[in-house]
Amino acid sequence: MTNTNPTAALILIGNELLSGRTQDTNLAHLATRLGSRGIRLVEARVIADDPPAIIQAVNELRSRHDHVFTTGGIGPTHDDITADCIAEAFGVAIGIDAEAQRRLEVFWRERDIESNPDRLRMARIPAGASLIDNDVSAAPGFKLGNVHVMAGVPRIMRSMLEHILPSLPSGPVTHAVSVVVTSMGEGDLAAPLRAVQERFPGVDLGSYPGHIDGVSRVELVARSQDEAELADVRGALLALVEAVGGTTLDT
Repeated sequence: MTNTNPTAALILIGNELLSGRTQDTNLAHLATRLGSRGIRLVEARVIADDPPAIIQAVNELRSRHDHVFTTGGIGPTHDDITADCIAEAFGVAIGIDAEAQRRLEVFWRERDIESNPDRLRMARIPAGASLIDNDVSAAPGFKLGNVHVMAGVPRIMRSMLEHILPSLPSGPVTHAVSVVVTSMGEGDLAAPLRAVQERFPGVDLGSYPGHIDGVSRVELVARSQDEAELADVRGALLALVEAVGGTTLDT
């Protein structure tokens, strides 16, 4: 595969993720949506609500990738520390942003919610950052440099992401084809699959075992930006399975 596409990294922030109390779904959604624009998500980290760890991760990843996304830690409670950490990582001040405050107060007023200092923490934005719209609860995310800071709540994160995506430079989209093999395991397919990979070195080729209705299966997946080459690879995979006496499910 060619590697000229923009790259991205994701930092998932929150003790609740590491304790197992909360199961993350943001990674899969972000990877899928970025992939639809030809942006490669190449790294993801899950880290605790620990300022030095957050600051270090942000500075490491923003220097290596075109885009960094963070989820979590921008709410109203004491452990929502992401905004402060981003400010420190960039060496800028942080304070109440007038536009963020305005949006929140309009939202609260319409719902008879009282403003208080804790709720206003969600309007604290690092200096120089631009706001990311939030159609769900009004509290904005923000972008500073190449770092996009989003909520951890999946529905809010997805709203923010849809506002971010149109502004991101895109690249060629990677396509995929697959062949699902039943009646044999990865060990039966490893050697011939390796031979197919050698024939098509520019294609990302992988095998993924699992079950369908209690029956063991292996899904062979090929990814490339070249759809014509992918068609040839799929043909080679079907021929591989036939040669070793396997059975395929039409996918």
